[in-house]
Amino acid sequence: MSAPSGDGLRIAMWSGPRNISTAMMRAWENREDTVVIDEPFYAHYLLATGAPHPGRDEVLAAQSTDAAEVAALLTGPIPRGGSIWYQKHMTQHLQPDMPLGWLDQVANCFLIREPAAVVASFTIQRPDAAAWELGFEQQARLFDHVCDRLGVAPPVIEASDVLKDPAGILGALCARLGIPFSPRMLRWPAGPRDSDGVWAPHWYATVERSTGFAPYRQHATRLNAFQRGLAEQCQAYYDRLAPHRLMADA
Repeated sequence: MSAPSGDGLRIAMWSGPRNISTAMMRAWENREDTVVIDEPFYAHYLLATGAPHPGRDEVLAAQSTDAAEVAALLTGPIPRGGSIWYQKHMTQHLQPDMPLGWLDQVANCFLIREPAAVVASFTIQRPDAAAWELGFEQQARLFDHVCDRLGVAPPVIEASDVLKDPAGILGALCARLGIPFSPRMLRWPAGPRDSDGVWAPHWYATVERSTGFAPYRQHATRLNAFQRGLAEQCQAYYDRLAPHRLMADA
């Protein structure tokens, strides 16, 4: 991948839920050259699926529900004169009928996490969750689409690798994107941001208390039969991306 063009670099980071996606957004926003946008397809997803998420009405009122309109925004001018536009996306927000042509105009990156860990966390609040809500299949489909367009695998980072070595993994990611790494990505002020989605009061309490990436801790993941089945449905999709994950010496 090349450095920013004359009108800047647009980074689309594709993650599933219960990952470090909001902390990653904090890291990028703390750079002096970067502006961010938080889950711009969320309202479209809520309208298309009818998912009864907390703050649903506020999200629908705050964002466009027209996917084409959102895509035009994301490929348009970078706000506030930034040279880098970091776009935080949830893969489950991608609907099967959404056109993907706009992806050619952004640098697509993928943030992954082991299915067992995602399932263990997600099912605390959604004990009867379906596999499509976790975004693994959508992430693999999008990854394959980008691979086909580029002829090579796009950048993939694993959440546990980031927590073990934030500077190393973010440095490798910046190198792949053709931009310098900034130490400002490792620490940020606590508190909310104007850039946070209107859903932040429902989901962002932990990240609002954070001032950097949490230290990595190995946890034993114990799943019941339903959870194991859910994780098994997602594993092959995770395994499609995992071999391409960036290492600190990349």
